[in-house]
Amino acid sequence: MGIRVIKTALAALAAIYTASTLGLDPELAAGLLAILGVEVTRKRGLQSAFVRFVASVLGLFFASVLFAALGFHIWVISLFILVAFPVMSRLALKDGITTSAVIVFHVYAKAEVTAAIIVNEVLLLLVGLGWATVVNMLYMPREDRNLAALRHRTEALFSGIFNQMARTLRDPSHVWDGAELLEAGAAIEEGIRRADLALENRVPGQDAAELRYWRTYFEMRRLQLESVSDMLVCVSLVYEKLPQGELAAEVFDLLADEVKSDVYEGIVERHLSELGGRFKQMALPASRDEFEIRAAILELTHELNRYLAIAKRWKKHKAARMTADPA
Repeated sequence: MGIRVIKTALAALAAIYTASTLGLDPELAAGLLAILGVEVTRKRGLQSAFVRFVASVLGLFFASVLFAALGFHIWVISLFILVAFPVMSRLALKDGITTSAVIVFHVYAKAEVTAAIIVNEVLLLLVGLGWATVVNMLYMPREDRNLAALRHRTEALFSGIFNQMARTLRDPSHVWDGAELLEAGAAIEEGIRRADLALENRVPGQDAAELRYWRTYFEMRRLQLESVSDMLVCVSLVYEKLPQGELAAEVFDLLADEVKSDVYEGIVERHLSELGGRFKQMALPASRDEFEIRAAILELTHELNRYLAIAKRWKKHKAARMTADPA
């Protein structure tokens, strides 16, 4: 059973009991309003309650004027929808349309517009949306463990990708299905989603920089994954085994280990720089095929430099907050 379901049940129960105690009619409407007001984050909960309350009061005003002027007929409700709903959408109150309709239907069912009825409807709104807000603010599950697990999974998948690239460079006949690439993309997007949830659930006094770290980290991995995709294109052009491919494979072996490290040591960057020098000292290609393959390997090293540059920019941006920095 999800935590949101439990929170919704508690909010509805509290709202119905409160409405019954205050003598509001119908008391079950407070429970319905509470159900509509429960959200997945504190920020969304506050925004939802505000939008629903303002939209409902605005709808109550339009409906009261129309019912008082034209009477309580079904076609008047249609007229209310034609007039009020576009106004709410224009005022960015679209999420409150359903709540507004609930209140207006109450007034229609009572077939009169009086101060007591309007006060009753406003109190129903305050009770239902109020309890939804209270429950939203009281508890929201923390995302720390989920985010840390997604980080470790992402790094493990990156490591697997680099191992596959090294294996292909050593043995171009090796076939890889690319599953790790798809899984890494899914893990990164899930990490970004959960990082946003963590930010929206932040309570006053909680360090926002720590929460923004996660968003920055997964955004960095998203950029790196694009670079990895470009590297794979270069690797696919290596169809014969060459000494240059073996040397490049050694660099990817190092990267497969370093990507899982909590500390950025720059080992891969130094080896990559040395590799460029060794390439220049080698004899020129003896055939067109060798030329094309060596050109693909050289382009691969350039893409690897871009990958490392992304990590370095991220490290510089976050150094004041976190000492751990992935490769």
